[in-house]
Amino acid sequence: MEYNYRNIVVGGATMVGNSSQSIYRGDSFICGAAIHAGILNNPNGGSGIVSLIGEQSGFPSIDANGISSIGFTPSFPVSFTFLKAKGTIGTTAQCSDPWWRLAVITALFTCTLSIFTTSPSVFFGSTFVSMYFYVALASDPPDFKDYLSVVSSAFQGFLPAVFVGLVVYHFCIHHTLHRLTAQIEKTVLWLGGCWLGALSNLTFERLPIQRLTPHDLQQPGAMLTLVLIVSCVLCIALFQAWAFRVEGRMPQYLTFYACLGLLILALMTIPHMNVRIHHYILALLLLPGTTLQTRPSLFYQGLLVGLFINGIARWGFDSILQTSGELFGDGFNSPFPEITAPSINSNNSSISFSWSILQSGYDSISVVVNDVERFRGYEDHEANSFTWVRHREGEPEYFRFGYVKYGLLGESSVGQLTMPGTWEPNGTWIPP
Repeated sequence: MEYNYRNIVVGGATMVGNSSQSIYRGDSFICGAAIHAGILNNPNGGSGIVSLIGEQSGFPSIDANGISSIGFTPSFPVSFTFLKAKGTIGTTAQCSDPWWRLAVITALFTCTLSIFTTSPSVFFGSTFVSMYFYVALASDPPDFKDYLSVVSSAFQGFLPAVFVGLVVYHFCIHHTLHRLTAQIEKTVLWLGGCWLGALSNLTFERLPIQRLTPHDLQQPGAMLTLVLIVSCVLCIALFQAWAFRVEGRMPQYLTFYACLGLLILALMTIPHMNVRIHHYILALLLLPGTTLQTRPSLFYQGLLVGLFINGIARWGFDSILQTSGELFGDGFNSPFPEITAPSINSNNSSISFSWSILQSGYDSISVVVNDVERFRGYEDHEANSFTWVRHREGEPEYFRFGYVKYGLLGESSVGQLTMPGTWEPNGTWIPP
């Protein structure tokens, strides 16, 4: 069975001797497992002690504390549990996220600035800088092993962000905020929309759509969400177009967006590359359509500026053109290896697989047994077969296969893995 778009929590309460103990597979998300086990809760956090307990099997599927864990029968080399030591449970009041306090301080600063400042440049510049560092350092920082790397990343992207912000201000923001004296409307609509967009990792996290890919649209509710978003965008675009027509600026904006459309179509014709409209790019494309002094335009513009800030502070200036491997993540898009039917010995204790010559462009084949990579077969080493000895009687074993290729510096990446083939306890082989 394939699991997508959910926390990986494998296992739960298991009978150990005469008592029940929550044991989880070693690659389970620790925080999700702790909530599932009742060690802490999601709103307040908490603390606990994780104990590694080695190889285990028979992880059950259990619904507990709002999380449905995944069942897994075969053995896994690493597992963990939580020790209910005195002083480590029920201490949620001692755990708080300091970025909420920083959010209050930043919100008070930006609101005060918005209400008492009529200069568009002072308001936009101060808000842009404070919101950028708030997102980059607190609310949605990039994933690094230490916080100094987070700080370094924030300052690395700051100067390019300021340059783009100046361009956006000159061509879009200044026209909307120039001689605007409605301070309350500006604070509620423009600044409120900016906060909504800058905190998109929280405000839009429940939307069941992340990337406009066929796989992403398989999520429950994704198509409905896409239809609603597209409908809203069309309605907004029609209203904005009507407002531009009233102001007599429709021809120049039609020309501008026609040129943008032709440019994107030209990029789509580049071979072996994929056009990826990141949300910071989407914000830049739509911001010229908000250069109106209307209440809806104030909100749309603030929202788009917030989305731009969140995009560059969290992910940086990712390219609009990306390869299939970059879109795939830490792997790459590849065909599946052709594996011959396995041979099983007479006493059902081992199973052997073999494959023919590797396809051009790939260096080896990866064999994953029970979600753990156990073997890599290299063609130049004539390693074109793999034998696995059953670990435990009475348990099924799952096998997946994928191509591997290496970069110039020796780094490796694994392509798409096949669906699992099952070696049943009675010796029957069920192909993927």
